[in-house]
Amino acid sequence: MIGIVRIALRRPYTFIVMAMLILIFGVLSAIRTPKDILPNIGIPVVAAVWSYNGMPPDDMSGRIVYYYERTLSSQVNNISHIESESMFGYGVIKIFFQPSVNINGALAQVAAASQTVLKLLPPGINPPYVLSFNASSVPILQLALSSKSLSQSRLFDYGQNFIRPQLATVEGSAIPSPYGGKLPQIQIDLDQRALQSYGLSAQDVVVALAKQNLITPVGTAKIGLFEWDVALNDAPSAFEDLNNLPIKRVNGTVVYMRDVANVRNGSPPQTNIVHVDGSHAVLMTILKAGATSTLDIIADTKALLPQIEASLPPALKLTAVGDQSVFVISAVMSVVREACIAAVLTGLMILVFLGSWRSTAIITISIPLAVLFSLTVLGMLGETINVMTLGGLALAVGILVDDATVTIENMNYHLEMGKEVEQSIMDGARQIVVPATVSLLCICIVFVPMFGLGGVAGYLFRPLAEAVVFAMIGSYVLSRTLVPTLANFLLEKHQHRRGAAKRGFFTRFQRRFEYGFELMRRNYVGLLALALAWRARTLIGFFSIVLLSFLLLPFLGRNFFPPVESPQIKLHVR
Repeated sequence: MIGIVRIALRRPYTFIVMAMLILIFGVLSAIRTPKDILPNIGIPVVAAVWSYNGMPPDDMSGRIVYYYERTLSSQVNNISHIESESMFGYGVIKIFFQPSVNINGALAQVAAASQTVLKLLPPGINPPYVLSFNASSVPILQLALSSKSLSQSRLFDYGQNFIRPQLATVEGSAIPSPYGGKLPQIQIDLDQRALQSYGLSAQDVVVALAKQNLITPVGTAKIGLFEWDVALNDAPSAFEDLNNLPIKRVNGTVVYMRDVANVRNGSPPQTNIVHVDGSHAVLMTILKAGATSTLDIIADTKALLPQIEASLPPALKLTAVGDQSVFVISAVMSVVREACIAAVLTGLMILVFLGSWRSTAIITISIPLAVLFSLTVLGMLGETINVMTLGGLALAVGILVDDATVTIENMNYHLEMGKEVEQSIMDGARQIVVPATVSLLCICIVFVPMFGLGGVAGYLFRPLAEAVVFAMIGSYVLSRTLVPTLANFLLEKHQHRRGAAKRGFFTRFQRRFEYGFELMRRNYVGLLALALAWRARTLIGFFSIVLLSFLLLPFLGRNFFPPVESPQIKLHVR
């Protein structure tokens, strides 16, 4: 590493350009890297939802889920485990895969297995609804569509068929069907007394409807110079015409649908309801899918809202609720603010101890560059800027100062001995190269176990370890390249010569501080001598305080995450 210091002194502009490149790429990475609350928890999961109307949970489990799980275990690779839940009319199977699996290939295998197993399942069943998600696919924004005059069916129709397709164009978002409202459905209400009077059953109505309400594509007919589209009137164009369908001839009289039933535009029984400020509404949830920034998804969605609102009736009110960008920005800015405070305090500490604004400037230049170097590498690895990575960088700020500070302080020591600037730089770098390298390895090896963590903990803490390690590596490289280069330009030969007259505010302040610090050090030496003289009592007192501190353990809470401040309250009542 001494050779690279010599190169830095001979080719200073090379490393000045290197620092400028780190600055440019680091700023670009800070802008372009996705921002989120937490790192991407990439536990790959594929869910398959089977539906069969009227089937009880026991039959759903034994006749559908059982065969499907056996088919998955024989046709799909890299399965970690399978979870299933059988409900009335539905079966939900979650397939958890190994972390290294190609989720697109796994999704294709699950879809193929879903088609293969159909021949073993009850007749008339449809293929399942297959979707892929992971732990990071969470709601980040909700849109409430409410009205005081429109029906719930109209609200659902606008949300499902008008708003949802437009929101699906936002990159990185997934839009499930609206929650709340009523699903439009053509319903036939049977009159049981009329059916009994004609000697008919509900099955007769079902058979008549199935035979006469058909979709039969015919094609075209070429007549003369034209090719005509041919359509059959085997399906009514308006639902009211279903009332005119004949059901059966009874005692020479044709019984029509209108005689025993009423066809209307209705909806199935409502199983969920949404109210916004007392009005009926539907709730549209926007999920984060993929590695797109949460802030970008929310910003792009909000940019679309004016265009969507312009196409809606005036009676509809579209309101954004559950906005997670507020929390993301607050969390990220809190960590950035703490990191800036740490950097400022570190700079002040350096100024106080060294008493030189030139040395302080060199160190305060190297620290942000090391942070930007770490951000650049994190962006190249596909990580996001989140609370964990920013927390790692904030943690590293106090450590980053060591390399540059020790290097500058040792250079100043040789300058005070009357050496030339370049010689002082070489001698100072030569003396600390081994301790600095050992210190780098010792700090980095502390975070190595985090790379072996599995599950959710691994996804959370690996980015933190990467942020610290890359920042430390960047700081070490800069302390051997950029710091000697800047020191050769900024430091002066007689700046710290012994016995030289010193002037200036920083110098006078530093002298007073050194006097006070020396006084504190003498008092500490006296306290240390007292502790060595009373070794037994010192050890007993120390271990007594340590043991007494364990009494606080029952009063400490336990949680996966620390408490956070949020402007929203959610109540889940069951």
